[in-house]
Amino acid sequence: MPRTLLKTLAAGLALLALAGPAAAQAGKAEAPIPAATLALMAQKGVTAASPVLFRAYKKESEIEVWKKGSAGYVFIKTYPICRWSGQLGPKRKTGDRQTPEGFYTVPRRQMNPNSHYYLSFDVGYPNAYDRAHGGTGSAVMVHGICSSMGCFAMTNATVGEIYAIARDALNGGQAAFQFQSYPFRMTAEAMARHRTDPNIAFWRELKAGSDRFEASREELQVSVAAGRYAFAPSRVPAIEAAVTTRRAVEEARMTALAEAGEPAVRTTYSDGGQHAFWAAYTARGGAVGDISRPEALAFAGQEVVVVPGHRAARPVPETVWAAWAAPDSVLSPRRMAGFVPVYERPRDLFGGLTTRFLTRYGDGLPTWLAANLAGGTSGGTDPHGSAFGLRAASLLAPSLLASAESL
Repeated sequence: MPRTLLKTLAAGLALLALAGPAAAQAGKAEAPIPAATLALMAQKGVTAASPVLFRAYKKESEIEVWKKGSAGYVFIKTYPICRWSGQLGPKRKTGDRQTPEGFYTVPRRQMNPNSHYYLSFDVGYPNAYDRAHGGTGSAVMVHGICSSMGCFAMTNATVGEIYAIARDALNGGQAAFQFQSYPFRMTAEAMARHRTDPNIAFWRELKAGSDRFEASREELQVSVAAGRYAFAPSRVPAIEAAVTTRRAVEEARMTALAEAGEPAVRTTYSDGGQHAFWAAYTARGGAVGDISRPEALAFAGQEVVVVPGHRAARPVPETVWAAWAAPDSVLSPRRMAGFVPVYERPRDLFGGLTTRFLTRYGDGLPTWLAANLAGGTSGGTDPHGSAFGLRAASLLAPSLLASAESL
């Protein structure tokens, strides 16, 4: 075989060897959205090309997908997080293992089809808020596998679907999508329970954004003013009115829950958490790759009570107790014959003194002893069946009887 042909074949094989991994990477990055997910989108009146928005909840270990429809964003589905790290609360610096919380923007340049963690996109930490508070760090991802050092680790199959949804929205014309990250679902109940947490002031800012999105179903227009998150009002007056109403209702509920005795807690972690789905899946032998610090999951989500709860008794409505107290109340015939309620009896300030104290020493003797002194036979028996009461009475009777009679 001519030497030139051998060189050509060798070069061709080398190119194939190099192209193999690249082709595989391109293949997974271009995998279509599963048909079942496309069907969910169709049911909500949206398509793969419609703008997308993601919402993450650390305590619940979930990421939600929302798509923009004709009347605003609509919920599509929820994905379980396989692993996140750190504690509830924002990320502050490089190496603190904290998974960030806040409002982030992901343009196309932050999508990574060649990730070492299967597929990934950078959420955009630190944002303007984080930088205003001295936050440092970078490369906080939503990625595959099940290992986290501050990222949202989803497993390969799950991140493949999330990546495809984000990719198709960007291909459909969306310049960048929003990624909202919360410590937990921002309900009034959750906020009341965590009201003493050191991060509560920050979380109240996040709740303001969460409430705005829930009421408006519009993508949040986020800015930072004086080191705090700020949100532009809706251009639709009716929607802005709905936001204002929701904020007022939620604030009132948080206050009422605290006043009603809702316990205050801190939710602690050894190092982040994992969705119960993945815990059950791996317990049955399912493979998700290497799990970061699996021993820490035994201590995930421990609630430490800071202020014990108490439930105030609900007052009886006036219409009810008024009916009870009425002279012609239907409850009256149910009284026992001759029974007179305390509040209807004549007051006798000193009547109790005539029966409260014993008039004779003998009146205070135990029943068995009094019976034996009177010549009866009642009394307790010891474990051997002997007449304990009689024997004791015979020994004590002379002196006790003399004392009793002299009083």
